[in-house]
Amino acid sequence: MFTKKIEQGLNLVLLSQRHAEELFKLVDENRKYLEKWMTWPPKTKCVKDAQNFIKTSLIGLSEDKELACGIEYNSELVGVITFNHIDHERKKVIVGYWISEKFQGHGFITKSCSALIEYAFNHLDMMKIETHVATENIPSQKVCERLGFQLEGTIRNSENLHGKIVDYNIYGLMKPNNTEG
Repeated sequence: MFTKKIEQGLNLVLLSQRHAEELFKLVDENRKYLEKWMTWPPKTKCVKDAQNFIKTSLIGLSEDKELACGIEYNSELVGVITFNHIDHERKKVIVGYWISEKFQGHGFITKSCSALIEYAFNHLDMMKIETHVATENIPSQKVCERLGFQLEGTIRNSENLHGKIVDYNIYGLMKPNNTEG
């Protein structure tokens, strides 16, 4: 099984079916918190839904189109980070992430994003990392800023979030130019 050590006690692990129950429990415990920014929690009603998410993610990985990792802290699943879309033609990935409310504010998302950014640039040969963040989601915007992402624009009326139409900021991070002048 794939594991990427970030620091002592903090790891990224490739989500597999062995994580399905723990993933569902984490979503269920954080449902209200996650629904503030995510459309999918109401659709995650049972362990089978978590199994289907993992299965779809693994198929996407086998097709080199996506990657879904669990964020583990001291061997406990505390969140998820994904390449929602890997675009080899345009050499970019779209990253998404969430962490349980209990573990917010510990830097786990910033550190996890940093590890996947390094992976995208140095192993997948991507040129750009992109993320879409609701304009009112200040904690996620701060993650983008800490990582050096640039605000590229705002998409208005981007998504219906449980009856509320929200706008999304699009953030991008380009691969540093490694050529010497």
